[in-house]
Amino acid sequence: MTLEGYRVKLGWSKARLAREAGVRAATVSDAEKGDSIYKATAGKIANAISRGLKELGEEKEITYMDIEGLNFAD
Repeated sequence: MTLEGYRVKLGWSKARLAREAGVRAATVSDAEKGDSIYKATAGKIANAISRGLKELGEEKEITYMDIEGLNFAD
């Protein structure tokens, strides 16, 4: 699933995901557009999504590698 797909599934805005992940909202927007982000940043986003999924009753832990379409900076 894409980053936007996870975010929509959680019912979160870009700003909410950014807050939960401890990153800037612009970073979430950039990632959704396919711009490169650091793997550490992608990890923070994946952790936030995992916490959100747990709140929905899904125990699946995801990593940044599970989020389709992310591009990483070297």
